[in-house]
Amino acid sequence: MDISPLLISLKTAVIAIIITFFTGILLAHRVVVMKSEKMKTILDGIFTLPMVLPPTVVGFLLLCLFGVKSPVGKILFQSFGIKIVFSFAATVLAAVVISLPLMYRSARGAFEQIDENLIHAARTLGMTERTIFWKIVMPLSMPGIVSGGILAFARGLGEFGATAMIAGNIAGKTRTLPLAIYTKVSAGDMEGAWFYVLVISLVSFIAIALINYISRKWRKFYK
Repeated sequence: MDISPLLISLKTAVIAIIITFFTGILLAHRVVVMKSEKMKTILDGIFTLPMVLPPTVVGFLLLCLFGVKSPVGKILFQSFGIKIVFSFAATVLAAVVISLPLMYRSARGAFEQIDENLIHAARTLGMTERTIFWKIVMPLSMPGIVSGGILAFARGLGEFGATAMIAGNIAGKTRTLPLAIYTKVSAGDMEGAWFYVLVISLVSFIAIALINYISRKWRKFYK
C-alpha cells in the first residue's frame, strides 16, 4: 500500500501547525487586548470566517488569490519563481487557512477566561506587559491553547476541500490522506479506502487522547 499520502499529510500538518500555533496565539492576544469593540468584532469575523465557509469556497478564494494569473500569484511567480498552485506549498497553505480559526478561537477563549485581577495586580507590582504575558497569561491559558493546537493539527491533517481546489490531487506530491480516500473510492478500491480511513482515524484519535492527557496534567500542575 502506498504510504506517500500519510507522509504528505503528516508533513503538511506538522508545518501547518507550527505556523498556525504561533499565528493563532498572536492574533488572539491582539484581539483580546484591543480597546475598540467594533474592531474586535470585525477582526474576529475575518479570522473565524474560514471555519464557517465551505472548504471548497475557501479553496476557490485561495485559488483566485494565488493563481499564476492573479496579482499575488503573478508577483510570486515572476519575481521569485514561486508557484503556489498545485504544489506542496498549496497543501500547507490550505491547511493553515482552514485550521487557523480553531487555534485562534481556542486561544482567545483561554485568554478571556483569565481573571483580570491577576493582571492588574501584576501591573501594580511593576511587571512589564511582556513579563505578564509569559509569566501569567500563557501558563494560565496553556490547557486551552494546547487543546486548540491539537485540534488545529487534526483539522489540518483531515483537510480535503480547500486542498483539492488549490493543490489538486497529484500522486506523491499533493495527494493527502483525504484525497487518497476519495481517489480509492472513485476507483472502486474499497479495501484501499478502508486502509487510509483507519490510518487517519487512528491519528485523529491519538490527537484527541493527547488533548485530554495534556489538559489533565496541566490542571494538576497548577492546582
